[in-house]
Amino acid sequence: MLCDAIGYFTEEKRILSCLSVTCGTAESEYHAMRGVADRDGAPVHEGSLYDLASLTKLFTGLMVMRLREEGLLDISRPVTDYAPQFTKLDGVSVDQVLGFEIALVTPERVDTQPDREAGLRQLFAVEPRPVTGRAYSDMHAMVLKYVIEGAAGERYMDVLSRRVLRPLGMESTFAHVPESRLRDCICYDGEHRIEGERWLVREGIAPGTPHDPKAHLLMQGGDVCGHAGLFSTRGDMTRLCQGVLRLDVVSRESLRYMARNRTGRRLPDGGWTQFLGCQCYVKHPEQYYSEIPLYMSDQAIGLSGFTGHHIGIDPVTGVFTLFLGNRVMDRLTVLVPAQGRSRADYGLAEDGSGQVRWSDGRLLFSSVDYVHQKDSKLHAPIRALLRLPHWRPEGNGWPSCP
Repeated sequence: MLCDAIGYFTEEKRILSCLSVTCGTAESEYHAMRGVADRDGAPVHEGSLYDLASLTKLFTGLMVMRLREEGLLDISRPVTDYAPQFTKLDGVSVDQVLGFEIALVTPERVDTQPDREAGLRQLFAVEPRPVTGRAYSDMHAMVLKYVIEGAAGERYMDVLSRRVLRPLGMESTFAHVPESRLRDCICYDGEHRIEGERWLVREGIAPGTPHDPKAHLLMQGGDVCGHAGLFSTRGDMTRLCQGVLRLDVVSRESLRYMARNRTGRRLPDGGWTQFLGCQCYVKHPEQYYSEIPLYMSDQAIGLSGFTGHHIGIDPVTGVFTLFLGNRVMDRLTVLVPAQGRSRADYGLAEDGSGQVRWSDGRLLFSSVDYVHQKDSKLHAPIRALLRLPHWRPEGNGWPSCP
């Protein structure tokens, strides 16, 4: 069942070059994987290292909650109590940053800076703004990395290793991949984008370096980022999911707190704002917009990673799902059609799949809107495999944003 679902993405539509799917409970799992890890066609395997991209934020959110439980971090206090380098966040609480309740804006883009030092100057000059559109952002986890270090009195990876990685036996999770493991790294080079009249290619992403542009810049000095940049295997990420379900990472109370809707509400025009919790997505009333699958409850936490990932953990139903893939290597990842044009004009189906002829004549497979195909093609067979019903809220509906 899982192999057929994976084959749709890796062989039938070629949306992803590889995909690993794992689902199960705190004590059991089902898993399957297919596809290639690099341009030479090496098969993906159990030791393959995936660039976790934004799944890194889950580690950051969990570490904030863990330090809170240990009494080392009071999330009601200002950011500057723990990270004084953020001088313009002296009136902003850690909790506001944790739950995306304010926007964080730098004077200039971090990822366009010439070097790490210039990037850090932009990051430390970040200012709070009211949320007027999309609430989700990398900046919040980038700030929280320094809050964690200030509260714990040690470096981010030391905090993470001592509290999560070593206790759970996650021996193949790295911020900086050892040379001996570089051969296991999935290739995330050759991302293509069409943004209006601009046709863009990102090349030169070496094995073991993060695809995310901000992490790529800021981690050059041997540091880590809170929003992206971790690498891990399927097995290690399964250990994380099962450890969270066993309450080996944070308490049930902390998981409930993380899963509280902090930003989601109905708009006057009938649309929605994003439903976000503590560095994660939470259950959305309309499934099309939800990172949480239909069979998980409103106590579930979830995230996606740009490179092709999804994670969902639900302490109520006791299940987790984990997708680790590659939608980047020699793929079209983003299409914003030029004025007056549609996806069909570029050769794509309405769902974003298909092939685009690049300006040099090459045909590229598309992973555009892969996120919206996961429910029908991956979550549906998982729900059948785990024999789970569609979860429904009790009472008369969904709570609004507090």
